[in-house]
Amino acid sequence: MTDPDTPPAPGARFPVRVLFTLVLAFAAARLCVWLHTPIPWMIGPLVATALLSVFGAPTASWVPLRNAGQWVIGTALGLYFTPAVGALVVGLWWAIALGIAWSLALGLGFGAWLRRVHGARLEHLSPQQLHTTTYFASAIGGASEMTLIAERHGARTDLVAAAHSLRVLLVTVTIPFAMQAWGVSGLEPVPPGVREVQPAGLALLGALTLAGAWLMRRLGRANPWFMGALVVTMVMTLSDVTLSAIPPGLSAAAQLMIGVSLGVRFNPAFVHTAPRWLGSVAAASLVMMGLCAGFAFLMSWLTGLHPATMVLGTSPGGIAEMSITAKVLQLGVPMVTAFQVCRLVAVLILAEPLYRWWMARQKD
Repeated sequence: MTDPDTPPAPGARFPVRVLFTLVLAFAAARLCVWLHTPIPWMIGPLVATALLSVFGAPTASWVPLRNAGQWVIGTALGLYFTPAVGALVVGLWWAIALGIAWSLALGLGFGAWLRRVHGARLEHLSPQQLHTTTYFASAIGGASEMTLIAERHGARTDLVAAAHSLRVLLVTVTIPFAMQAWGVSGLEPVPPGVREVQPAGLALLGALTLAGAWLMRRLGRANPWFMGALVVTMVMTLSDVTLSAIPPGLSAAAQLMIGVSLGVRFNPAFVHTAPRWLGSVAAASLVMMGLCAGFAFLMSWLTGLHPATMVLGTSPGGIAEMSITAKVLQLGVPMVTAFQVCRLVAVLILAEPLYRWWMARQKD
């Protein structure tokens, strides 16, 4: 299994596969709307695409569509960062720092457990390869970024990519349903600017956020389409400038694109990627979700924020997926986004220094 964000080589049938996948995803989303599932426009396409992909169906995700989805979602989330919310986030910097420390420690513990369980089963790997593979497979960061860093250090990238893809899938599917069973939603009012669509303002907002995404990409930053749009919109909203809301239909389409881009990772080759390794990752992901839920309740008590907001903010999932859940269910969007974004940045900055410390510690 290669880098999960690397697109397949397009062929003559590639447009047909993309269209087939989009039609399938739309039908699955409409079914989930009818069934009243949580975040139906992402859960439906994700589950349907993943299931068919595993059985070898000709599914495909077109990278520009995935990027557009991240661009729209990043813009929509930035609209929640009003000046009052910005002050709240800054005042809780210590909680975000604790969340980062928790995630780093959890990743190290997960890596140590993977190494202990699979040390004998992966005997064909050298000790350094084993340490490198288990370390980067367990770091709670972006799948593509961790896979690329792991490749630089000689890890088995198929195992690293598979671990991250499976973890994100399980978190994305499990937590929204848990929230629905819990009965929590609508805990925060939607700011007026987020509800009002202004065509001229929307066009200007699109142009500005597109420029931000382009700049992030030129600078080589992680998740440039999401982060560029998010940062530009945040800066404007924190300055009390709101040009337009995002139309609901556009937001739904963006969620569909993100669901499809996650689902197509689970091809037949994924199933044959060390089944015991995948089983261990699945079990560990469920345990991590439970531990993170306990940590979230502690943080809720310390900060006064609702436990549901902290569960989404500290969960071992992806930024876009957890932020979409918070947005759709209205569960503290700015705090969830702030926790997830700061964790991603911290993990990307600290992953390699911690890896060197980890390796030095193993040699002592």
